[in-house]
Amino acid sequence: MTDILVELRHGARWVPVLRYADLVPGRGVTVLLGEEQVALFRDREGRLHAVGNRDPFSGAQVISRGLLGSRGDTRVVASPMYKQVFDLSTGTCLDEPTAPDGTPARLPVWPVRTTPPEGGPACP
Repeated sequence: MTDILVELRHGARWVPVLRYADLVPGRGVTVLLGEEQVALFRDREGRLHAVGNRDPFSGAQVISRGLLGSRGDTRVVASPMYKQVFDLSTGTCLDEPTAPDGTPARLPVWPVRTTPPEGGPACP
């Protein structure tokens, strides 16, 4: 699995951002997709999640430094700033419906997939 690529959907195309093996389970990394910072996570079960890196409560680009966990069956990330918890599938904040500026408290979510390196075998 060292050569498997992680790709994010950006508009109409898939963009390779890093190797799957470079993601440490339970930790996030920030990747740049165009001009947008994306927090990319590999959970302990090996699943990938990609959400916006900007915390809507503080405005800081810190979500990739958040703590992964779950609430019931929902996979979540807790912001390291004020500890609000976001659903990794929908980006919705589970603690507060609106951010301080009055906008919905949610993170953008990107489709993410793995693919073999060019010319390699197909991923399972």
